[in-house]
This record gives sequence, C-alpha cells and structure tokens, in this order.
Amino acid sequence: MRMFFCAAAFSLIWLSNLALAADTKPNVIVILTDDQGWGDLSLHGNTNLKTPHIDSLAKDGAQFEHYYVCSVCAPTRAEFLTGRYHPRTGVRGVSTGLERLNLDEITIADTFHAAGYKTASIGKWHNGSQWPYHPCARGFDEYYGFTSGHWGEYFNPPLERASRDCKTEIVRGKGFIADDFTNETLRFIEANKAQPFFCYLTYNTPHSPFSVPDEDWNRHKDNPVKMRGAEGEKEDLQVTRSALALCENLDRNIGRILDKLTELKLAENTIVVYFHDNGPNSVRWNGGMKGKKGSVDEGGVRSPLFVRWPAKIKPGTKIGGIAGAIDLLPTLVRLTEVPLISKKPLDGIDLSNMLLGDQLQTSAFAERAIFSHQNGKVSLRTVSQRLDDRGLLFNMVKDHGQTKDFSRDLPEAAQKLRSMIDIWRRETLPAEKRDTRPYPVGYAEFPVTYLPARDGNSTGTIKRTGPAPNCSYFTNWTSKDDRITWDIDVHTAGKYEIELFYTVSEADAGATIEASFAGKTISGTVKPAWDPPLNEKDDRVPRKGESYQKEFRPLSLGVIELSAQHGTLVLRATEIPGKQVMDLRMIRMTLK
Repeated sequence: MRMFFCAAAFSLIWLSNLALAADTKPNVIVILTDDQGWGDLSLHGNTNLKTPHIDSLAKDGAQFEHYYVCSVCAPTRAEFLTGRYHPRTGVRGVSTGLERLNLDEITIADTFHAAGYKTASIGKWHNGSQWPYHPCARGFDEYYGFTSGHWGEYFNPPLERASRDCKTEIVRGKGFIADDFTNETLRFIEANKAQPFFCYLTYNTPHSPFSVPDEDWNRHKDNPVKMRGAEGEKEDLQVTRSALALCENLDRNIGRILDKLTELKLAENTIVVYFHDNGPNSVRWNGGMKGKKGSVDEGGVRSPLFVRWPAKIKPGTKIGGIAGAIDLLPTLVRLTEVPLISKKPLDGIDLSNMLLGDQLQTSAFAERAIFSHQNGKVSLRTVSQRLDDRGLLFNMVKDHGQTKDFSRDLPEAAQKLRSMIDIWRRETLPAEKRDTRPYPVGYAEFPVTYLPARDGNSTGTIKRTGPAPNCSYFTNWTSKDDRITWDIDVHTAGKYEIELFYTVSEADAGATIEASFAGKTISGTVKPAWDPPLNEKDDRVPRKGESYQKEFRPLSLGVIELSAQHGTLVLRATEIPGKQVMDLRMIRMTLK
C-alpha cells in the first residue's frame, strides 16, 4: 500500500509540474566543459574521481548513450550555436581567425533573444573576438569571460565584461577562473529570476594549463591512479591527477548552480544541459575507447549529454541511438516552443519527443549518420558502425576500442559509408582552404576593438611566446626592420585612439613606435618601464603549449583619423635605445 501511495504521489507531482511548465517559458542553462573526456565522470565508471552533482543531472533527467561532438573546441561550439556542421559555418580551426563563426549564421542565442529571453554567455567563447563576431553581436545581452581558445591565467585572470549597449572593459576575475564563472552565473540567475533566461556557461577547464586550486589538488596529488588510459605507457600521471582535480572542481561548481536553482524555486522549470566539447586532452581512462582530443575516432568525439527538466523529463530517461551537438538547437527550440528564426537548413534533428517520453525512434533518427571532421580527416558514425578516416570499418557495439577492421569482411557496407563521406566532403567542406576574412574594426554600435597577438603576424626576429597562439604575446622585437601586422577592415571612418598593451624593462624603455594604416601614421614612446614577473606559481604540471602570463599595461599612442577600408595595420619601431622594443600582448582601437 505504501509503495502504491508513493508512486501515485510522484505521478501527481509530475503532472502538476507539467501544468506549471505549460504556464511559463522554461529557463535554459547550457553547460559546456573544455577538454573533459567521456570517462571523466564517476557515472561512467571512473573510480579515480567523484562527480555526484554532474551525475545527478543524468539520474534526475535524461542521458544520451551515444552523443558526439567535434574533436576540438571551436567547431563543437559552432555546431551547438547553429545546428549545422562546423565547416558550413566558417569555423575551420581554433586560432588565428579560423575559429570565427560566419556573420550570416543565426545562433541559438539570436533565437532565444528574439523570443524575449534574457541571454548571457559566460566563460570561454571561442567563435570570434571582434565585433560583429563578438558574443554580444551573436544574440547575447551580456558577456563575461575570454573570447579566445584558451587562457594562460586561472587565478584572478584578466577577462572581458561586455554588454549589447556598447560597453566593454577588461577586468580582473576574482579567485579561480571556474569558481569566478560560476559566481557570475549565479549573479545572472538571481538578476533574471523573474523572467525567462538563456545562459550559455562555457567552462575552460580541465583544458591546460593545469593550474588547480589547493582544495582540489590536495585530494589527488598523492593518490594512486587506479584506472588507467588504454595507452597506459603514454599516460602522464601528474596530468591525469590535475585533470581529475579540475573535473571535481567543475562538479562542485555545477552543484552550486543546481543549489541556486532550488533556492530560487526555479529548478522545476529550468532546462539544464550538460556536455563536453571534445575528448580528453591527455591519455587517461576513457572507457577503453580509441582516440583523444584532436582525433576523429570514438574517444576523440564522444561526449556525455545530460538534460534535466524536472517539470517534463522523467528521471532516469535513457536515449539510445546516436545524437550530436548539431541536434541541440532544434531540440531546445522545440522543447521551449520558441520560434526557429534561422532560414538555413539545419543538419541537426529535433529529439524532444524522446526527451519527453516517446521512445519510438523515427526513421531519420534510427538510420542517421553523424560525420566528424578535423583538418581534412573525416569519420562517420552510424548506430552500430564507425568508418574511420582511413576507410576502416568497426563494429561499435562490440568493439568501441576499434581493434578489428571489418572493411574486407563487409565490403559493400564499407563502400556505402565511404561514398557517404565523399558526398559529405563535396557538399560541406569549403573549396578554398585559406581563410581570407580580415579582422573587423570600428563599429559604431561597439566602438572598442581588441587585436590580440594571436590575430597578428610578425617578421624578422619577432616571435610568439608559445606554440599555442591563443594566449601568446609577441617578444624578441630587436630590429627596426621588424614588423607586426594585422589584416583589418575599418568599418567606420573616423578618429581612433590606438593603445598598446605592453611590458618593457627599465633598460629597454624608450623605444619609438609607429602605427600606420592606409597612409596615416601615429607614433609614441614606449615608457614608462613596466616589467612585472611571469606568473609561474600556480601550475601542477610544467607548461608545454601555453605561454606564462604577466600583467600588461596600456600605452596610448594618441588619436588617428582612419578611412573606412580594408588594409594592413603595421607596427614598427623607428628608434630602439635598448636591446629590444617591448613585449606586446594586444592593441586596443577605440572609435571616438
């Protein structure tokens, strides 16, 4: 009798929640983590760590058993934002402008903003920095974070705060970066609790560099790593411990968000979506799958996808088949009954019926294929098979480690999938391999433009400080013959203040710098001396790709009159009294 009563009570509560959701538009929080593998969750069997709050999203909502993203960061974001395969959207890579989302793409944030939602992007954006590639031009009312692919400072980091009303400023975050992004999310939720909101929270961990708060590191620094990666001899255990600690930090922060929703009585009618942007960024336990970040094999592109909406999605819902990042836009639009405003054909399909309890798979879902692309390599995943980028065929039901090739045993099946990839390549991949888009400068609606070192080019002895351009800066500027250039398109003719973000030692201060564009020049002197130390104290593993960072100081060269045209912005030194000119992090151009 008691069991019957509990079941009946649950049914009544669930039905009342359905009525509640029918009256008000649901809020949406999309949480995307960076370089976290499918195996980095205790829910998936990893006993090296504990992730109870993330696991609860699957237990209290729905989990997709086979969900696929891209093998690197920016392409996955583009597919989520547009519902379209990333090569169609202009996103070809992760840096030097290749990460930019074409301006004619309509994003999921555009869609929710048009429907009256308050929208925010918090964290790592990675689909373009300058307006109109900036998140505040892509449907978001607010932005807080960094727009490049990865960041070099995880404690009290320099970040951008911006809004649609032309305001942007560089600020210092408070504390550890993931904690800070969570604090900003809690603020946004609190400020907009009385209206529907769409929050896109993109954590940048456990991406390297492996800077980890003491609270999380101390739990793992001396622990044996019991579950190892498939290529155990290649596993760096300190990297694994760092990643595990960062994943537990993420779990704690996601728990804070879920607690805030409960506190504000918003949990029932808030859709919470959780997934990763690619496979793990190191060799570590990942369920025995082949591949990691950068690979188009199963381990490089498989991600969890959890969707919790207590008002309408039954706890413990499991969805088979295959799904991908391209499906989230059409699915969330349908769940929230928000009008779809994109006129371009979507590659994703609406999976809302399965989330809401209809487990009958449509033929489009049951027979579909999902394509994974990275640097010209393409693999294809069906419900039961994967054709890898070499044309080898694997049975993914029995062999998710991709150890036995069946292409010779099943030649017709392999050829069919190869033909599908050939067609996809012709229809999807751009014919022009070079990206010729300039960096836009000077829009009246957003008059401040940042041109980081990542987007520039250099000649002579000048070099970037690290092989990963995203958080690098220019150094070793020793000759008057050297140049730093940016390919820019000035949108609005007018007066522009040009500022350099620099460091220089006392012995080298005093170089004369000239900036020129389309026959106009402006010059200034690199002083006073500003030579802060590198921040090298927070890492648990020595850096290999990212540059160590320091505090850069702005130096105004003054105001210059520029015409509206495409051209090359050139920096050169006309006098060098010391050994080098300066280290340069970025330029800021402000339309007056």
